Amino acid sequence: MSGVMSPTLVIIFLLSFFVHHVSSFASTDTITWGGDNSRAGYQTNHNMDPAIVGSSQFGQLFKTALPGRYNGYTEQVFSQPLVYTTSDGIQYVYLATTQNNLYKINAKTGAIVMQRSLHIPFLTADLNGCVDINPTIGVTATGVIDPDTDTLYLTAKTYENQNGGVGVAQGRPNGRYYFHAINVNDLTERAGFPVDLEGTVARNNPVRSFNGGIHHQRPALLHSGQYIYAGFASHCVQYNFTGWIMGWDKTTGAIVERYATEGAGVPNTTPGGGIWMSGGGLASDDAGSLFFASGNGYASQLSTIPVNGRNPPTSLEEAAVHMTINDDGSLTIVDFFMPWEKTQLDGADRDLGTSPLELLPSEFSCGDYKRIGVVTGKSGKTYWLNLDNLGGYQNGPNKLDDIIQVYQNENSVYAGAGVYPLEGGYIYINVIQYPTHVFQFSCNNGFPSFTKVADSPTKNAYVLGVGHGTTTSLNGEPGTGLVWTSDVDGQNLRVYNAIPENGLMTQIAGFNVPGTTKFTRPVFGDGIVYMGTTQGYFYGFGSPVNLPINCSSPYDFGTANLKNATAAKTVTCTANIGVTVTNVNLTGNANFNITGVPTVPLNVAQGGTFSFQAYFNPQTVGPLSSDVVVATTNNVAGYSTSTPISLKGNGQSVNALLSVAPVTLAFQGAITGQQSGGVNQSLLINNQGNSPLTIENIQYSLKSETGPWVTANNTSIGPKVGAFTFIGLPTTIPGNSGVTVTINFDTSASGNFAAYVRVVSNGGTKVFDVVGTCGSPPIALLEFQTPDGTGWVQYQEGQNFTFGNVTENLTRSLKMRLTNNATSDSARLSLTVSKPPFGVAGIIGANNQVDLAEGTTLAPGESATATLYCSVPKEQWNTDPYHGNAQWTMNVDDPSFGKQYIQFDCLAVSEQAAPLQSNGLGLYRYTGCFKENNPGRQLKTQIYGDPNNTIAQCIAACAAGGYVFCGTQYNRECWGGPNIPIQQVLEDDCNYPCAGNINEICGGNGVGSDAGGSYISLFADSSRFNGTAVSTGPTGPFVNPDVDGYVSMGCYTEATTGRALAQGYNPAQQTVKMCVDTCSAKNYIYAGLEYGGECWCGNSLGTGAVPTAASDCSMTCNDNGTEYCGAGNRLNVYGKNGSYTPPSTLPTSSATGTGTGGSTSAPIAVTGPQIKQNVGTWSFQGCWTEATNGRALSSRTYAADSMTLESCASFCSGFSMFAVEYGRECYCGNTLGAGSVKATNQADCSFTCPGNGNEYCGAGNRLQLYAYNATSASSTSVSSSPSSVAQSSVSASGAVASSTSVSSIVPTPTGPTIVPSVGLYNYMGCFTEGTNTRALGAASYPSNTNTIAQCAASCSAYKYFGAEYGRECWCGNSFGAGSVLTSNSDCSMTCSGDSTAYCGAGNRLTVYIKNGTSSASVSSSSSLSVSSSSVSSQSSGVSLPASVSSTQDTSSSTVASSTQSSLSFSPSPTISISSSSSTSPAPAPFQTLAISKTVGEYAFQGCYTEGNGVRALSGASFYNYTAMTLEMCASSCLGFTYWGVEYGGECYCGNTIDSTSTNATTQADCSFSCPGNQYEYCGAGNRLQMYKLSPVSSSVSSSSSLSTVNAVAASTSSSSTPAQSPMQTISTSASAPATTSTSTSQSSTLQSATSTSSLSSSISSSSSSFPSSSSTSSSTTTSKAAAYTGPPVTSQGNVNFTYYSCLSEPSSGRALQKQIENNGTYMTIEKCLSNCWMYQYAGVEYGRECWCGNTLNTGSANLNVSDSNCGFKCPGNSSEFCGSRSRLSLYWFDVRKAMMNNGTLAPGS
Repeated sequence: MSGVMSPTLVIIFLLSFFVHHVSSFASTDTITWGGDNSRAGYQTNHNMDPAIVGSSQFGQLFKTALPGRYNGYTEQVFSQPLVYTTSDGIQYVYLATTQNNLYKINAKTGAIVMQRSLHIPFLTADLNGCVDINPTIGVTATGVIDPDTDTLYLTAKTYENQNGGVGVAQGRPNGRYYFHAINVNDLTERAGFPVDLEGTVARNNPVRSFNGGIHHQRPALLHSGQYIYAGFASHCVQYNFTGWIMGWDKTTGAIVERYATEGAGVPNTTPGGGIWMSGGGLASDDAGSLFFASGNGYASQLSTIPVNGRNPPTSLEEAAVHMTINDDGSLTIVDFFMPWEKTQLDGADRDLGTSPLELLPSEFSCGDYKRIGVVTGKSGKTYWLNLDNLGGYQNGPNKLDDIIQVYQNENSVYAGAGVYPLEGGYIYINVIQYPTHVFQFSCNNGFPSFTKVADSPTKNAYVLGVGHGTTTSLNGEPGTGLVWTSDVDGQNLRVYNAIPENGLMTQIAGFNVPGTTKFTRPVFGDGIVYMGTTQGYFYGFGSPVNLPINCSSPYDFGTANLKNATAAKTVTCTANIGVTVTNVNLTGNANFNITGVPTVPLNVAQGGTFSFQAYFNPQTVGPLSSDVVVATTNNVAGYSTSTPISLKGNGQSVNALLSVAPVTLAFQGAITGQQSGGVNQSLLINNQGNSPLTIENIQYSLKSETGPWVTANNTSIGPKVGAFTFIGLPTTIPGNSGVTVTINFDTSASGNFAAYVRVVSNGGTKVFDVVGTCGSPPIALLEFQTPDGTGWVQYQEGQNFTFGNVTENLTRSLKMRLTNNATSDSARLSLTVSKPPFGVAGIIGANNQVDLAEGTTLAPGESATATLYCSVPKEQWNTDPYHGNAQWTMNVDDPSFGKQYIQFDCLAVSEQAAPLQSNGLGLYRYTGCFKENNPGRQLKTQIYGDPNNTIAQCIAACAAGGYVFCGTQYNRECWGGPNIPIQQVLEDDCNYPCAGNINEICGGNGVGSDAGGSYISLFADSSRFNGTAVSTGPTGPFVNPDVDGYVSMGCYTEATTGRALAQGYNPAQQTVKMCVDTCSAKNYIYAGLEYGGECWCGNSLGTGAVPTAASDCSMTCNDNGTEYCGAGNRLNVYGKNGSYTPPSTLPTSSATGTGTGGSTSAPIAVTGPQIKQNVGTWSFQGCWTEATNGRALSSRTYAADSMTLESCASFCSGFSMFAVEYGRECYCGNTLGAGSVKATNQADCSFTCPGNGNEYCGAGNRLQLYAYNATSASSTSVSSSPSSVAQSSVSASGAVASSTSVSSIVPTPTGPTIVPSVGLYNYMGCFTEGTNTRALGAASYPSNTNTIAQCAASCSAYKYFGAEYGRECWCGNSFGAGSVLTSNSDCSMTCSGDSTAYCGAGNRLTVYIKNGTSSASVSSSSSLSVSSSSVSSQSSGVSLPASVSSTQDTSSSTVASSTQSSLSFSPSPTISISSSSSTSPAPAPFQTLAISKTVGEYAFQGCYTEGNGVRALSGASFYNYTAMTLEMCASSCLGFTYWGVEYGGECYCGNTIDSTSTNATTQADCSFSCPGNQYEYCGAGNRLQMYKLSPVSSSVSSSSSLSTVNAVAASTSSSSTPAQSPMQTISTSASAPATTSTSTSQSSTLQSATSTSSLSSSISSSSSSFPSSSSTSSSTTTSKAAAYTGPPVTSQGNVNFTYYSCLSEPSSGRALQKQIENNGTYMTIEKCLSNCWMYQYAGVEYGRECWCGNTLNTGSANLNVSDSNCGFKCPGNSSEFCGSRSRLSLYWFDVRKAMMNNGTLAPGS
């Protein structure tokens, strides 16, 4: 229907409005695609004045956000808006989206007035990788409005089930299409609508039926009379893409047509003839005819025989079709056209119907060609057709096309032509990747022609998307034509003058519209242009203000001869408001002039006028225009500051005037021999003057535009020069007319060709060039990278491209490469179809839709690539592998390539934890996330709680324990059991990272409605659990749970002083049952099995025998391989009737021997369970809940089926709190986790203790909580007062070892503390994470060995640092929004590398500020201040003789003290010690690369070879190639006789050395240094650094002495003597009696004894490698060197370091890079040298800063300065100097001195 209304119609409509008050369809409305049914897009009725559009006052009026958010995605607009004025007189825009939402929007303001959801949308996920429209498909075709009924008609794609769920892909079979009729006033549905199209049978081929899931309605709807029509294709040329035309009665909705383009005789399995036209509309002449163009197909009924257009085939593929609309709405085909190369186009997917068939206005008629149509296909050919005789198939000369004209563009075209019928007529073709081409219409002797005369100044987008050409004029006036182009790249809306100048279009305006939809067409209202997008916005552009003056524009000067000025016209302007004129300026070309311009500034009152003169002096022929712009200022809102005045005129030449267009005619990419007779193009030779033009001569050259000239060969059709024949050259041309000359290019031979033509006439001389290239067809080579990215695999049809195996949470990116592999003379290769898997569901996708996009062309030898990825989401360990697939549909114009559905495959795998099955998968398969505490503990056995917990570790422990089900929970806990938990939940509920690897999941606390719960990540032994049932067959080995009344208590260590169970027996068989029966017969409470069968009995567990990991008991019983019988130094312990009496309640004098008379300590019997108010020195605090995130108490834990309050209290000695949960779980800690509160109902703690039914032990999620109460402790032999305590300080992380003779002692809390300062940083407080951002996000340094000092060093460049989750280190200079200070107790996780210090928690950071002041105090609960209580090493209450040294397990420190000792814990990192006994230093390894003769209790045996075909040591092994040390291996092999280190990082243990292993002939073979300690040897290849257990007598004999943690050892009746070199010691008894002294030892691995110039506060230390440096005697005094008391001096170093000089800091950077400590209270030279033991250099600066490094940064200058420059006193020793401002007291590691002091190098050597 026409969008241009006659004045009569306007009057009728106005009268209708006033009389009947009904519809008021306005002349500026757009109610169908392109403005009218011709689809040409030329519109005169929208008040688009070039003077306004090209001015600054034309711009964005509004940007309306569309509110739809289906499944979280924004709305996309593919159907074009429609503009309609309703009966209320207001103009509205009707907008439908891919989410099936319909909006009614105010056309002036952009405000949404009304909206309606039609259906849920169809999902792209159901389209096998076709993502042309993604992710939803709803309304994608432009509808149509019937103004007679106020009805909007459109189609919508959806699913049958509207309640199928948001974002649920229901499958293509469930897809549906509906035809809607909607009242434009209220958006309600008309009666009888919508119409379901599913299952509609084709009228012309009953074997075909319509399926809404595979078909796609893209073309705009057509309204013709009583009927509405729509065209269909499919998605991405997939499935059965047969075209359909459906027709409906607009009133009833009855289907009047159901026409399939694959008609009678074509099987229903043959696809083809899709109608999509890039969204263009079905066309009509409004006289009973319908036109469309179709795509490729495979019926191919026509081949080599010409077919007349009036006898069409039933298969309408690659066709332009003319149909007649019958009275009943049915359609009858009357004519068709198919390109002569239809078969080749099919093979290359070069659709003819990528653009609509447009009907040109009558201005383009010529002779008998009254109606002309234009269509351009994917082949790049533009066809001009006679609409009354389309041409059929191969009816032209040489069996080519019988059409008006064809033009070969450089690339594919997906856009309808722009059409401008005025000023001679122009056609605009938008080519992908190339400029828009402009063709000028001419009519010669009754034959129409279209000659390319110009291009746009810029290229169209590289990717698909340049829109359909659209043109406007101002009420049909010549000289006002504009061309509007939308594009997906660059300026998205570009506006050009319709008439090009000098071969180029002139752009007058451009606007950026992000997310411009591909193939879109600007839509117009009243002076406003509208654009929809794919980003959820709708834009309006127009003139936003009123004009301040009225100048009666435009002024038309009529026709004037060239260079003859017309009479002047007076331009009078009247002020609409009061203004000040600031400038009057003429823009444009020199064809117009103005005079008499008033002087500015000029004030003009409202209603006032001013004038000036303008005249026309044409310099060229044709319609000409220019603008006068009057600039003004005003103070009235809503008015512009400039007013354009249009000047128009038509220039003419009295004489003949020659012009030629184009000046260069190019034939590009012709295929040699493909088209018989060659290919044709045309050019125009015009006479632009009034007088006749006579051509006097035409000259030809094959060299240049200036000759030499050659004689043409005359042929029957015209002269031929080289490869070009010129047809229809004129001799005379009448005035103001032109002649089209056809030029034929002979393509029979390959090569590059050119001809130059000079035309001489009485109207001037012009030269034009003709060039052409012709070559062989392109050859496509498609390849994909190999999975390792190092090679390429050539594509073979039917063979997948593969990514190989990709591990979970990783992405692999590989490239696909397309190459034009033809010879250099071949044509360019063009991608005709390219549908990448972009934005599709699944793990495989393309990076973008730009690379290898449709329309890409490649020259011979040129390649282009696209990157695809396989991105595997995070998965649990031990999940099954699965395949990911994706498809890329592709075709090119290589005739041998064909359409390819390229498949990509990727195998997604997860890590597999041992034990493994034969197929390589883990035996324990991940089963899911399950709910714990439902209502009770689901998995009953806690195997361990470990800050280094990983899934592999837990599964290994479960396998060792024989558990069917295995679970990880609370980051660090591992649980096992025989039964599967009751309730499986969503995976998101398990959201905790494993403590030992944050990339693994270890349970969680739930999300959403499940938040706050307890959830476990569950694995199951697949050999015993099939998903539904557990196999009961014995598959061991496993832990025998109970035998003859004895219940498994777990795996225990041996005692530290003697046996865990004292009585050993040798039963007849070494099985659990025989041992238990043996102990039972002798009336023992406990039975234990060790070393595979040793049987031990007893009534109490020896001191130091504690629960350990179940996996430690790994030896099977010698006489029953299905069960475990302990291991070396490990016992599987069983308790009678599940009872368990802990060491703290058993006297060491319990009777043993026969067993029958053994006495035991047992609680007094009670009647029924009761709340125990006191457990030893612990007081009941109530029944408490678990914490919100994590455990309420998380420092230490164990679980046992013999749990009692007493056993938990003993286990938690050294902590301030303990609690029992679930009856059987014991937890220790010093602070309660956030969210743990006293239960509302105290009766919730209702579980009795399994080891004592008279006690309560919490419940599910409820803790029976006890706190240490110092005042309740009794002591019979210890007395102390604060005044008698001498103070000395060492590091708070130090371990203190002592012996005692005290018989009654109190547990000493030695739990973790808040480190108050480190280096330049001070503690600031516990902070929350930010809101949706990191609190400190500038840098991150996660580490499984994280400490506060390490984090400080990593963040040294930042103002703040914070530790979180124990292992994470975060840095920043500012806090993220939402991060706030919270309670110190919230930061309850210990550091992964230092369990004595706090490092935040989940969502909580322990924060420090550089050079700042603490803004948050350290609470007493964190600092554990216990300043007045007596301390003993033994928390068990067992009396030990003074000669026994014991160790208290506090995770990272060992505490032992002598009589009358006390420890004072404060927020500062110091321990104050007073003692009446002397101390000897704990041995520390010496740090020079040398053979360590002893390591703990192990002695060096030599460098050993490996065994012959076997391991020298086969008991156990582990590997650490980054941190292995001898001490690490010794600790790991505890319980074995031998251990050895090989290859630097491999540790092996055993009780015997294989007989084939011998001491190496060359002992120097063991030459690898240890990666964790460069001063130790760790074997070599096939060589072991071998050590053997060789206990030595020492008051301190613990592996803890090898720790790098600072240690203080105190021993009764011991003394120390100076080392061989002079040294002083620190006196720590300033207020103590003169007979008391203490020397402290830093357990750094360098010696800390100083030279004679050191001061009296140095630290004395001796190494285990110094046999003469210490001795033991009965003396109670300590021998020491005399203290230096003189003025400050420069320390000369210690036994390892030697003084270098006073060094000035360099001008750039630091001399030493790493600051180890910043201590303004205790810094000394010795302290710093000890801190820097592992570095080459050490230095002290500013008196307090300790710096270390292995390189010295001095730049190019000598920075040594006089020692007097280092004059700051050390704060910890005022008798020595510690650098000064920017000056370092510098020391270097003196290897020679260290070796001599170590005894490994003789003095003087």
